[in-house]
Parts: sequence; C-alpha cells; structure tokens
Amino acid sequence: MLLAGCPQCAEPVRERESGWECPAHRAVTPLWRPREAVYEAFVDHLARADDCPTLLPWPMAPAWQVSDFGVVAAPDRSAMATVTCCSGMSELDGAVDVLIVSEEPGTGLGARVARLGRSHPTGVGEGPPVARVRVGRAAVPLWTISTGEDPDLDRSVLVGEAEGRWLWFVLYPASAALLLGDDWILRDAADAGAGLVELTFGGTPPHW
Repeated sequence: MLLAGCPQCAEPVRERESGWECPAHRAVTPLWRPREAVYEAFVDHLARADDCPTLLPWPMAPAWQVSDFGVVAAPDRSAMATVTCCSGMSELDGAVDVLIVSEEPGTGLGARVARLGRSHPTGVGEGPPVARVRVGRAAVPLWTISTGEDPDLDRSVLVGEAEGRWLWFVLYPASAALLLGDDWILRDAADAGAGLVELTFGGTPPHW
C-alpha cells in the first residue's frame, strides 16, 4: 500500500542489493507514501514509523481529514521522519492544508515539503517565536522560516524542535498560519487508540 520514493526530491528510486538509490541523491533511506490516503495504508505507515511520532492536531476539527502521510524508514534502522497532511475549511481562509513533519536533523524531508532550496531550516531560535504548539506536555515554540526569493507566496513555513527532532509546519494558504496558537495540541497517532478509527481519510493534498 505504500510506495517508495526519495525523501529529498520527487525523483523515483530503485531498489539495489545494497539498498535504495535516488538518481539525484544516491543512496537514501526511502520515503514511504500511499497512493491514496486510506485507513489501511495509515496502519501500515504507523507500523513502519514505530517510535518516530506521526503527529496530528488533536482532536481533529470537525469535517477535517487526513489527506496525506509518509514515513522515512528502512528495515535495518529506526524511522527517521514522518509527515502528515490535514485538510479542511476555515472561516477566514477557506480550504486549508496543514502539513506537519517530525524529522531527525539532516533527513531533508521537511525542506522538501516546505519547497526550500536548502536541506535544513535557518533562523530557528532567532528572536521571539511567532507561535507555540503543545506536543505531549511540552510547549514547543515555532519560528517563521523564510522561503527565500520564491515569488510564490502561497504557504507559511514554521519550524521548532521537539524531543530532539525538527518540527515543521507548512500551511496553505500562507495566511493559515494565523490558525496556530497555544491551544493547538499535537498527538502521536500511534497513541490514539480507539480514536484512530474515527479519523477521516481522503482529499487531495498540495503537491510537494
């Protein structure tokens, strides 16, 4: 149900005897994504993610759904990163997509999702944070990350650090960043228990 790809770009990958290989990034730990966001594929995702958290806003807002997800993992090592996309409507912005990445430094998935021209965030910790979200019992500060000279100002990118991993938020449209506040709670979907079956899956996520 999950297809292998490169965590840093959209190039197809090939499986070799020594592992997976991307034509642009050479040997990579593959990113596993579904053809479509469905419950059964999400269960497979959680099994591959193991101890790497798959973070979702909790509780999910009414009529919102999980529209995409992925995990960077290989059988011989712990998962390195996860990404989820939640899609729904807001009164101010209309259709909104919120992508959340939790990754080990250097994985490059967050930068790909954010469509940055570099593999790591810069500016984290400089000046006061623009928002805070709660992950477990910790309040995680977030800083706005510049998208450089990209003329397409369709998204906001915010990054912080939670439990030794980068925590990325990529929001479409850019004004949807105003949705983030101290009342946002993120939960690892693996700990949702029976609540997991109540999640709605579907929709079309933004291209990344």
